[in-house]
Amino acid sequence: MDAPDLNLLRALDALLTEGSVTGAGRKLGLSSSAMSRTLTRLRSATGDPLLVRAGRGLVPTPRATALRDRVHALARDVRAVLSPQPGDIDIATIERTFTIRAGEGFVELFSAPLVAALTSAAPRSRLRFAPKPDKNADPLRAGQIDLEIGVLGGVAPEIRTQLIFRDHFVGAARTGHSLLAAPVTPERYAACNHVVASRRGAFVGPVDDALAALGLRRQTVVVVPGFSDALRIARHSDLIALVPGSCFNGTGPSTEGLRAFELPVRTPGIAISAMWHPRMDADPAHRWLRETVLATCRAIAAPD
Repeated sequence: MDAPDLNLLRALDALLTEGSVTGAGRKLGLSSSAMSRTLTRLRSATGDPLLVRAGRGLVPTPRATALRDRVHALARDVRAVLSPQPGDIDIATIERTFTIRAGEGFVELFSAPLVAALTSAAPRSRLRFAPKPDKNADPLRAGQIDLEIGVLGGVAPEIRTQLIFRDHFVGAARTGHSLLAAPVTPERYAACNHVVASRRGAFVGPVDDALAALGLRRQTVVVVPGFSDALRIARHSDLIALVPGSCFNGTGPSTEGLRAFELPVRTPGIAISAMWHPRMDADPAHRWLRETVLATCRAIAAPD
């Protein structure tokens, strides 16, 4: 069966609305003869005369009368589907589940304010945080997640990115630790035992490179998957943790009993970005999600 010509739907809507070949042609920008030929095609397609002569005018058949409202609704839906989506939507009325993939540290620091911001503005929507075991872009491509948060690196070329905030590493020690009793020098820092967070299970990183340039070497005795684990261990031991400075923004329970200090060596900064698939660029709800995440995270991680 041949695919139906959607132009016929538009023409049928005009004919049933106007009840006149001339009026329908004028509405569609067609001549009366062209509109008459279209009516002939519609009669063939539907197997019904649709409009028949009654004196000097045309009247609809019972089939045409029964179809009028349905055809008008279908034509309206087709126009909506084949027209640009409006840029403004009523966020309060959307019913949608947004999925954000992020590391444990981000979820611990930002999930509560993000939940508050998103659910207050879009009470009919839901928010899901998905774990981030790797940087595979397939879940973004497949539409399984809406937004990924993290450090750029090995990102697929088509993925869109936007910087959220910049961060840097700091040291963390329990309150009363002997290291905090005097200025933290590279030598005193390296002399301590350390706990680091690494998804890859690495014992060394940029801090070790910076210390090595000074002829120093620290002893990392514990590696954990996430920053919250490193902070918990540092709170209950003499180990020194290495975490992003944003972990100490606010008064969360993870930093209770701990003090942060600037590292005595220079390390690369941390750029936290949002990543999404380009097919979501023009989606108003997704744009609102991106803007809300950006504003909420910046207010916490980089307050004015």
